[in-house]
Amino acid sequence: MHINRHGLMTGAAVLAALGIGFAGAQFIDRPTAATEAEHADDNHEDEGGSPIVVLSPQAAERAGVTVVGVERGGGSELKLPGRVAFAPGAEASIDSPLAGGVVRVHVGPGDRVSVGSPIATLRSTEGAGSRATVDAAAASAQAAVAAERRDRQLFEQGWIAQARLDITTAEARRAEAELRAARARVGVYGTPGTDGSVVVRSPLAGIVTHISAAPGQFLHEEAPQIATVADVRRVELVFDAPPSAAAVLRIGDRLEIAVPGAEPATGVISAIAPVNAEGVVIVRATPTGSLPPAGTVLSARILSSGPGPGLTVPADAVQTVEGQPSVFVVEGAGFRARPVVTGRTAGGRVEIVSGLTGAERIAGQGAFLLKAELAKGDAEHGH
Repeated sequence: MHINRHGLMTGAAVLAALGIGFAGAQFIDRPTAATEAEHADDNHEDEGGSPIVVLSPQAAERAGVTVVGVERGGGSELKLPGRVAFAPGAEASIDSPLAGGVVRVHVGPGDRVSVGSPIATLRSTEGAGSRATVDAAAASAQAAVAAERRDRQLFEQGWIAQARLDITTAEARRAEAELRAARARVGVYGTPGTDGSVVVRSPLAGIVTHISAAPGQFLHEEAPQIATVADVRRVELVFDAPPSAAAVLRIGDRLEIAVPGAEPATGVISAIAPVNAEGVVIVRATPTGSLPPAGTVLSARILSSGPGPGLTVPADAVQTVEGQPSVFVVEGAGFRARPVVTGRTAGGRVEIVSGLTGAERIAGQGAFLLKAELAKGDAEHGH
């Protein structure tokens, strides 16, 4: 930040000649004791929840703080940190469908697999039991259907009553239902063999990125993971944006991606999620070219097609207050720190994407003095 040292020294000298310091200048515009009591907690948050420094523009100018207007110009642009992530459905964590011992692992990290490729073979007593249940249910269903067929013939010949046929028919339907349920359970388990052997297969085509199981290992229900498979071609960009950025971003906006040590790339915003519990807006984008592997950290310059204010302020005007980029806006008898979302910086000016209307008067050069006074007021208030 470039500071006019001569101007600041001159302002300080003026205040010294008047017999007051910068802190004293903060209160020279309080006309009455009632007003002073009203501002007993100045340099803290007021009812609006935004920090304020009580200081007239005239006193601020004497202290070396210039008051300037907000200029129009620039475009709606954001710079956001992000990362390369797998697209939804492009990564699968493969778990064992039941507890059992690992007999064989068929793949290793980096191997390419197809849908249905074997990942590991397990042997499980639970699997063997489920297969036995299917066999028993099949035998019961076969016997019940045979009994129904026999009773139907006897009924047609007049040897048994309708009530007897109804009972055997119901028994056959119940046995068939139990067989279907047993087969469904064994299907979920991966269709174990009679000895309880289960082959766990990949649900998607891709690359094995991680193996968690080894031969001889027993997999419990609490820790069933075997491997992770991902389609490395299906990646996207994910950004964590401040809530105020959601007002200027639109699906379809283009972005320019900067990756350390790699060629620049481009992308298009595909989804903008609502603010989550952490107060962050998740922005997803589809790349239009190749990208580095998932997990790579990058940054992007997002060119918004939404309605942007097109405002710029001097670079000295933007200060970090309570962890947020802010400018000090002239308001009443002082300067209020107002959070803003910044964009490009060029020619000593910073683009304001949101947070200002353009009609404000703000602190320009020397705004850091207001920030320092605000911090001092916070420290005094803390005591």
